[in-house]
Amino acid sequence: MPGLREVQYYLSGLWLLIRMDTRGFRFLDMSDRGVNRSFWAMAWCLPPMGISWLWWRQAFLQSMPPHVEVGLPFYFRLGLVEIANWFVPLVFAGLLLFAFRMGDRFAAVVVSINWLGVPLSYINGLLLALVFFIPGAISVVSILLLVFMMAQVFMLARILRMIFHGHGLMAGALTLALLVPTMILAEYLQRFLGIYPV
Repeated sequence: MPGLREVQYYLSGLWLLIRMDTRGFRFLDMSDRGVNRSFWAMAWCLPPMGISWLWWRQAFLQSMPPHVEVGLPFYFRLGLVEIANWFVPLVFAGLLLFAFRMGDRFAAVVVSINWLGVPLSYINGLLLALVFFIPGAISVVSILLLVFMMAQVFMLARILRMIFHGHGLMAGALTLALLVPTMILAEYLQRFLGIYPV
């Protein structure tokens, strides 16, 4: 598992790419090994993921009758949703890239998206923690979540523009392919698995 310094190194590269600085590519390992190691980002996201699961459990129980309880199956289903949300957008991205004969950019997309998920997960977890521990802050946090979502789209689009320099349409299409299916799939799976607050 990559250590903290290695993760910081990758995040420095992403920050440079967001600033439209090509030096950022030097910080990212685009080799097969680098692609495989980038999936360790999921492990780094476990702490904020736990916060989001606790928040989701609270929202779910509030919509249920008082006698309803949740156990391991509930968290297992949440885990399935998380795994699907992580991998399915990458599959869509891969299909899109290979359809347009840009498969050589797939490694860069996977590495960038995986490591970008780490800071985004921690920011999201922090915002949900505010709602969880300070219920009165929900209106302020809702605005912050909206701003955060817009910032997420902005950062992702900037990174993809750097990867697909000269192909703005592809960068835009891939941004949508990575974000829209995730939102649709998450709600569908939550409803299908019976963990969506009614």
